[in-house]
Amino acid sequence: MKIGFIGLGIMGRPMALNLLKGGHELTVWGRRPESVRPLAEAGALVAASPADLAARVELVISMVADAPDVRQIMLGDQGVVQGAASGLVAVDMSTIAPAAARRLGLELAERGVDFLDAPVSGGEAGAVAGTLSVMVGGSEAGFSRALPALLYLGRNVIHVGESGAGQVAKAANQVVTGMGVLAVAEAFNFARAAGVDPARVREALLGGFAYSKILENHGRRMLDRDFQPGFKAWMHQKDMNIVMETAFTLGLALPGAAATAQMFNAMSGSGLGEEDSVAVIKLLEQLSGS
Repeated sequence: MKIGFIGLGIMGRPMALNLLKGGHELTVWGRRPESVRPLAEAGALVAASPADLAARVELVISMVADAPDVRQIMLGDQGVVQGAASGLVAVDMSTIAPAAARRLGLELAERGVDFLDAPVSGGEAGAVAGTLSVMVGGSEAGFSRALPALLYLGRNVIHVGESGAGQVAKAANQVVTGMGVLAVAEAFNFARAAGVDPARVREALLGGFAYSKILENHGRRMLDRDFQPGFKAWMHQKDMNIVMETAFTLGLALPGAAATAQMFNAMSGSGLGEEDSVAVIKLLEQLSGS
């Protein structure tokens, strides 16, 4: 396929490289030359703008920070719609609010672009390995056209429902993962304060109902004090804010998610926002005086 990729950061760069490895003709665009350079060196074509990129391809994929960025690259003065032929499929793999995804879907449909919201889970490691979980909202026709490309990015690619459904699934994912990271950090901090080696506690818990990938993978990182960002704390803070804003509009009680959101707020406020979200254990240690 002729594919365009916009957004070449921690997640986007390895995802784009996987499309190149799959034999697709790839055109990329990024705001920063240094983010584009590794893709160009690997064989990707470089577009002058999102509009220029859209004019060259049959499928556009974006992976950026938040809804305003998606809106700008899709609908801005040099956005995708300015160069798109009718029927272009645009897949946004960023994490944004479900309501924002639905609005973008409607506005892009009016301009002849079939928009899919397709956020992912799996972090940088999943992006590199091509084993992400991809949660897709949008039309069946658009999903069918995008699926051959998405299978190079994820092992678990699920069409969840109509526009915005992918973002609802991702918000639910962030509730589970956010609370899971905090739960593991609390368990380890509790064990250490009680005079027991958290590493041995983790080993014991891995064999029972407490097992989870978060305990296995993120727990290991907490013990190793490996806080290099695969998923920065400020990004998890942003995602939990999406959860809480959506819950507010639904009149829905999410007490566990609310407490978790407050911890990620505190991480950003205490200077830990650029570290991985597993660094929440450092915040707990500070609060405990250890």
